[in-house]
Amino acid sequence: MAQAPVPGQQLNPVWLAQSRLRRRKFDSAIEVCTSILEKNPYDQAVWYLKTRALTLKNWIDDLEIEEEGVADILLDEHQVAQVPRPGTSLSRPMTSAAGSGAPSQAVRPMTGSGRPLTGFARPGTGSNRPTTSASGRVGTASLQQALKGAKPGTARPVTTSGRFVRLGTASLASEPGGPFINVERLDLRKYAARPLLSRCLVDYLIYVEHNMKRALELCALATQAAEYQDWWWKARLGKCYYQLGLLRDAERQFKSALGQGQAQLAAVAAAGGTAAAAAAGNGLNGGAVMISVVLELCKIYLRMDQPNTALEHYTSALSAHPGDSSLLLGVARVYDALGDADRGVSFYKNVLFHDASNVEAIACLAAHHFYTDQPEIALRYYRRLLQMGVTNAELWNNLGLCCFYASQYDMCLGCFDRALALGDDAALPDIWYNIGQVAVGIGDLALAYQAFKIAISLNPSHAEALNNLGVLESGQREGVHVFELFFNGALLAFKAGDFQVSFELVSQALAAYPEHTESHELLKQLKAHFTML
Repeated sequence: MAQAPVPGQQLNPVWLAQSRLRRRKFDSAIEVCTSILEKNPYDQAVWYLKTRALTLKNWIDDLEIEEEGVADILLDEHQVAQVPRPGTSLSRPMTSAAGSGAPSQAVRPMTGSGRPLTGFARPGTGSNRPTTSASGRVGTASLQQALKGAKPGTARPVTTSGRFVRLGTASLASEPGGPFINVERLDLRKYAARPLLSRCLVDYLIYVEHNMKRALELCALATQAAEYQDWWWKARLGKCYYQLGLLRDAERQFKSALGQGQAQLAAVAAAGGTAAAAAAGNGLNGGAVMISVVLELCKIYLRMDQPNTALEHYTSALSAHPGDSSLLLGVARVYDALGDADRGVSFYKNVLFHDASNVEAIACLAAHHFYTDQPEIALRYYRRLLQMGVTNAELWNNLGLCCFYASQYDMCLGCFDRALALGDDAALPDIWYNIGQVAVGIGDLALAYQAFKIAISLNPSHAEALNNLGVLESGQREGVHVFELFFNGALLAFKAGDFQVSFELVSQALAAYPEHTESHELLKQLKAHFTML
């Protein structure tokens, strides 16, 4: 039976900081450590605790590929000036919807919010429309359009007394009111010889200070101190090189770390229990960390537009770690980006076989069934997300669309009410556009007109709403990827007798969607008319 604390006796502050750090109460742990360091700024154990708390508080899952900014896209030296074969490049996916299983643009619901943010809207697939057409051809959007932000008029820039207190050095402390660690004063060569301290420090430099140059210097020194036998430092070197844009150097470091880690795992399996315990202390953790190295390496190949190489590494890792959700999701995303929807859907289903509560796989399967004219099945997936506790404007918007296309009109408007209550400035234009689509479907043209006007008032460059209101010139200027805008304009010009304008617009419609049957028929009539003349 535990003894009651003696009145007036307080908990040891270092033990309290450790306890709060284990319970992931980072702010309170940082506060306790700060109060201790004010009395003794050279307490190395407390410094370590505060560094870990700050790192974990600012930690982000950087295994997913980040969204590239405009500067990264325009100044990417790794993009080769060539035309790759369809299906071998992310910039030129498969073009045939019938052969790949992808939904046709002609029957897809015209909505950007149909793609939920609950896992499906990965970096690069947000509510902002891309500057490439569905066929993979680069669009004609201007640099001014590419630099526009989400809102109009904005631009996005790119322990106890028995504890052995080891005192740090003056470089670990800083002036009162200054930064926690004065990075420029650190003697990195000295800290590189102390593995535990240096690992904590390099993560702080990467995730808190974002000082990749100093982190790279520390990684290089620590790798030398470990005689190039520690895969962990090679992986951190690769991360620093990647953040600095040196993709080939990062690839070399990750491949070296992967090979060395796999060799250590093979030695562990051959040696038995004692070596297994040593490997666990070294961070191998049964190969789970090797999966993270594979994901980092595949992220580099995707950044360099080499999806087939990434698929090879994913497949090789899956043979050693079958059923791992992160690897299966990586394969599914690549097939999805290449336009091979059938294979992508099969891998998303495989993810749910091993992890039935994976939000991203559920959302992607729901969106696939919705765009392939199966709203009843999509509704079941979205309801599953709702049962799992996922609630946001995009999910309620998608539920409303599924209810409408599944003829469950009594639930449709209620879902859109929830979406409007939860929506932000980025989601509201698409939600009002979808309400307008529903109003057109039920024959309430006054409500449809009002909804489209509200969508345009929230986002003046909403191309689909402009198209539905008939402002074709504005729509074509704002949405070069929407083929309906150009086809409608070409049809009006043809009926008005302006055949040259009609020919130019229908050509742009076919550039955006080469398989549109009506555009081909209109083009055939125009060519016949020009031949007669």
